Amino acid sequence: MFSPEDLTAIGLTLKLASITTLLLMLLATPLAWWLARTHSWWRAPVGAVVALPLVLPPTVIGFYLLIMMGPHGAVGQLTQAWGLGTLPFTFTGLLIGSVLYTLPFAVQPLQNAFEAIGARPLEVAATLGAGPWDTFFSVVLPLARPGFITAAVLSFAHTVGEFGVVLMLGGNIPGVTRVVSVQIYDHVEALEYRKAHLLAALMLVFSFAVLLGLNVLNRRRARVAA
Repeated sequence: MFSPEDLTAIGLTLKLASITTLLLMLLATPLAWWLARTHSWWRAPVGAVVALPLVLPPTVIGFYLLIMMGPHGAVGQLTQAWGLGTLPFTFTGLLIGSVLYTLPFAVQPLQNAFEAIGARPLEVAATLGAGPWDTFFSVVLPLARPGFITAAVLSFAHTVGEFGVVLMLGGNIPGVTRVVSVQIYDHVEALEYRKAHLLAALMLVFSFAVLLGLNVLNRRRARVAA
């Protein structure tokens, strides 16, 4: 059904999406908590920077990341000085691009979940003698669990569907940076429409299942809240 090249691309896509989602949960949680709780002047500009991937073309983000990580960019010169070479057209570079491009899909659901908790549960926990860390792990995380589920699912699905950033920053290296979206593009260029149909149908079913699952989850959560 799927060729060995297709299976390799599927495996690489799942690996990229899994690691990206894990990293985003670690990075987006404190950022979303800060955005939800702070009254600083920096909240608006930081929130705008986080949301940029929602409105910028993926090729624009990929282009600037390519320049920054290239041999003459600030990041590229730093990685070369550390003996790591340059990051473009490597899995690591692709991972960094995926994390940055998918960041708002993790931060915004978490921020909304944190804001929905309100101040009352935190005040009650404080009166019972709970410290900030204890309050966060014992009160905030359980209450914000639906937000974490939404953020994780959206981050994974969005990474699976990436194309512009992937192609600009990772190129098309089999087994290294050639993910499913790029593999479909290759099949179409080679006029292999049947193979392209199979992978595209897989992506379509996956995307529909993700959206359906989130919709069912939100409806159940709304019924429980009611």
